[in-house]
Amino acid sequence: MGESEEHAHPPVPLDEIDRILARELVADGFQVLCYTSDDPIAALRLKEAGAASVMPAGSPIGSGQGVLNRANIVLCLELLKEGAPAYPVIVDAGVGGASDVSVAMELGADGVLLNTAVAHAKDPVMMAHAMRHAICAGRQSYLAGRIPKKLYATASSPWEGTISYIPGE
Repeated sequence: MGESEEHAHPPVPLDEIDRILARELVADGFQVLCYTSDDPIAALRLKEAGAASVMPAGSPIGSGQGVLNRANIVLCLELLKEGAPAYPVIVDAGVGGASDVSVAMELGADGVLLNTAVAHAKDPVMMAHAMRHAICAGRQSYLAGRIPKKLYATASSPWEGTISYIPGE
């Protein structure tokens, strides 16, 4: 066996490198805010490494695609907030418009970090205002609690006390 084969190490996954770097920065006294993919396990490992906040991506940075995998963002939120409901989770990257921000907030994110959607908008000031309203609307919707999604329609208006005539009733 050659010397290079003796000292060869298996490749280290990127999430492992990120976790090691986060741990070292935390040990040096930094408050680490980790940007990561929407992989719930990778996000949890970064929190365990001492990250002050984990910021899962909604979609590729600058893509304007919004939150592509809502289920993974929800899983990230559940895992990261388990036992620590105040742990800050910020959705980062991929925001294209105010509706994307509202979706992230409705899922339960504590905030949304964005730039491209405002910086590249036709009217950046107006877009910034729209983002502010979307943050508020999404958070209020989350706190109010959405109705469960159902496969079939269910009437929500009562028949009692209404003024109407239905033939045969």
